[in-house]
Amino acid sequence: MRTVYYAIVFFQTLAVTLFVTPCLIRLAKRWQIVDHPGDRKIHHAPKPLMGGVGIVIGLLLTVGGDIVILYVFSSSHWFQDHFSNVVDLFPLLRSVLPKLVLILAGGFLIHLLGLVDDILKGRLSYRFKFIVQFAVISSVVLGGVRISFMPTQLLDIVVTVVWIMGITNGFNLLDNMDGLASGISFICGGLLFVVAVLQGQVFFAFILAALTGSCLGFLFYNFHPSKLFMGDSGSLFLGYLFGTLTATGSYVVEESVSTIPVIMPILILSIPLYDTFSVVFIRWKEKRPLFIGDKKHFSHRLVDLGMTYRGAVVYIYLVCFCVGIIALLLPYVSVGANIIILIQAITIYVLITILIATGKQKKNHVEGKSIH
Repeated sequence: MRTVYYAIVFFQTLAVTLFVTPCLIRLAKRWQIVDHPGDRKIHHAPKPLMGGVGIVIGLLLTVGGDIVILYVFSSSHWFQDHFSNVVDLFPLLRSVLPKLVLILAGGFLIHLLGLVDDILKGRLSYRFKFIVQFAVISSVVLGGVRISFMPTQLLDIVVTVVWIMGITNGFNLLDNMDGLASGISFICGGLLFVVAVLQGQVFFAFILAALTGSCLGFLFYNFHPSKLFMGDSGSLFLGYLFGTLTATGSYVVEESVSTIPVIMPILILSIPLYDTFSVVFIRWKEKRPLFIGDKKHFSHRLVDLGMTYRGAVVYIYLVCFCVGIIALLLPYVSVGANIIILIQAITIYVLITILIATGKQKKNHVEGKSIH
């Protein structure tokens, strides 16, 4: 029956997001909340920027509405007779509700920060945004949303804050091409959902079912050629949610022979991490400002090699899925197999980096010969 309930939650958020997004497109155009073309952007006409609002509405309306329904009807005899499996989850809901409210409240504040920046057309300084993010995320972590496998609680807090900050801004950087951030969010959410189901993390699974439904609903309007962008309000919210949810998840099971499975989120979320580290390294190497946007992202480099926009995005989808799917094995295999999985994941990104670098050198060589 839980599978049915997961499906209901998924299709609820999917339906809500599909319904509200066209309304947001019209509002964004009317209020001029749009992203204008520029040198470092690939679109040639203004695009509405309120897609993130649709993602948040789809998720919060579904999760909040279902919780209210459960609280209101859980004492009803008819409800108990027909939905006894749901009623049985009520004590567990009571125990996780404070942490869930804390996570979603923090996510809503992060969403508002991004929305204000979208409305102001990116005029908020990166320092101000980092300070607000740090304040919100630190409050959530101090409230109990954190990892618990480091030697000391202080290290748990520090590592969790750094992790959530990194993933939050990683997804923000990843949102640089039609359908990229939303599609990767759908894939990562789906993989983490499988982890949650396999390990019996019921409410973790419910939130991820809602998240994937919302992302898929938005992706319908965001895949190239897109009708709107999610903006910072969406990318920051998604990154924050993945950061907090993975920090509260459990990855080591009774069959696990080591604690290596705790790195599972790193592999599943490796695409935003790879994109962030690679683009920051390129900017540092070229002695350019680290926080000024450019066309050096993973997706842009693939397009430079000759891929279409759609082709580059689908290629990154496949990399994300291939690395993430093997990570699901970590809790159930030997230490040696864990090491092989890690080596395989690292090798995939090393090969990608080498191929992109080689392709760039060859392209520069051909262009140099044509000039002479």
